[in-house]
Amino acid sequence: MAKQLTDLQLSGKRVLVRVDFNVPLDAKGQITSDARIRESLPTIKAILKAGGRPVLMSHLGRPKGKVVESMRLQPAAKRLGELLGSPVEYAKDCIGPAAEAASKALPAGACLVLENLRFHDAEEAGDETFAAALAKNGDVYVNDAFGSAHRAHASVSVICKHLPAAAGLLMQKELAAFGKVLTKPDRPFVAILGGAKVSDKLPVIENLLPKVDKLIVGGAMAYTFLVQMGRRVGKSLVEKELVAEAGRVLAQAKAANKTLLLPVDHVCAAEFKADSPASVHEDDIPEGLMGLDIGPKTVQSYVGALKGARTIVWNGPMGVFEMAAFCKGTEAIAAAVAGSGAFSVVGGGDSVAAAEKLGIVGRLSHVSTGGGASLELLEGKVLPGVQALG
Repeated sequence: MAKQLTDLQLSGKRVLVRVDFNVPLDAKGQITSDARIRESLPTIKAILKAGGRPVLMSHLGRPKGKVVESMRLQPAAKRLGELLGSPVEYAKDCIGPAAEAASKALPAGACLVLENLRFHDAEEAGDETFAAALAKNGDVYVNDAFGSAHRAHASVSVICKHLPAAAGLLMQKELAAFGKVLTKPDRPFVAILGGAKVSDKLPVIENLLPKVDKLIVGGAMAYTFLVQMGRRVGKSLVEKELVAEAGRVLAQAKAANKTLLLPVDHVCAAEFKADSPASVHEDDIPEGLMGLDIGPKTVQSYVGALKGARTIVWNGPMGVFEMAAFCKGTEAIAAAVAGSGAFSVVGGGDSVAAAEKLGIVGRLSHVSTGGGASLELLEGKVLPGVQALG
């Protein structure tokens, strides 16, 4: 089990914290959502309260080992200062004498934000020398970047070889939520999986199927299953190479007496466009049309399947929720999850975006900050960033 913040001696120490300040920026370099910075505040405040001096490091975007002016972390440092109401300093690199000197000169009550880790190729390469150079900026290390915990990067896992390490409060919260649903779920336990591709979710299905009571499948990934069952799906997205795998999953569900729900009707259009005329079709989808959302009968079935659930995991939308004509399935599922009273965990960028768009985040038990990391946990994988914490 990963060590916690309280397991470290923080008073008077430089606390090197891996945060996730990979925030969206507009063309003028202004932050359009500070949610990730806000999520880091409990850990930063706890370190300050304990007398520690937080030295924060993060990536931003994909600069591919080069200094990209539009991907500097200065806007994030400025916003952090506004949110904390206390001094936040900024270093123009994440390693080297200047960064190290800034960390050593950091006064009590202040924070230091180091420059974008990915300005160095060595970060994503998991380079030992780079990790050692980063470690010179701290006396102890805290990983609070759950969204990067599935990466074996220098600042995520390799650095733990050089400093006493622990999980931050956000990391602890994420691991506790997923641990509850994967190891000790209250029953009935229902999983909802959506999105475009079966290939993205097949390992998740295989890991969750023995654990859940019901599995709801939506989004374009459902059409690969429906083709296997002999349905005609028009020109809907189908991964033909995975049709046999879909059949194997269906057979597993049947053998284990698990309920696996698939769409029975579809909101269809001729083109993947917001203004393409939509129509509803039951069972088979006519040639020339593609399914872009679950239909009203499927919505009724899925919402009914969620009634009485005590644990719900939701990863992936039911349709193209960004388009008004094809968002009703996702909206209905989101409302049902929010109103279920179940312990609900939502992961995956699109699911989180849908929850935010619908204003239901506050009614969900846990909304994950890590798309890829949450998916790998649901697959049953051990995350390198968590494993390194011991």
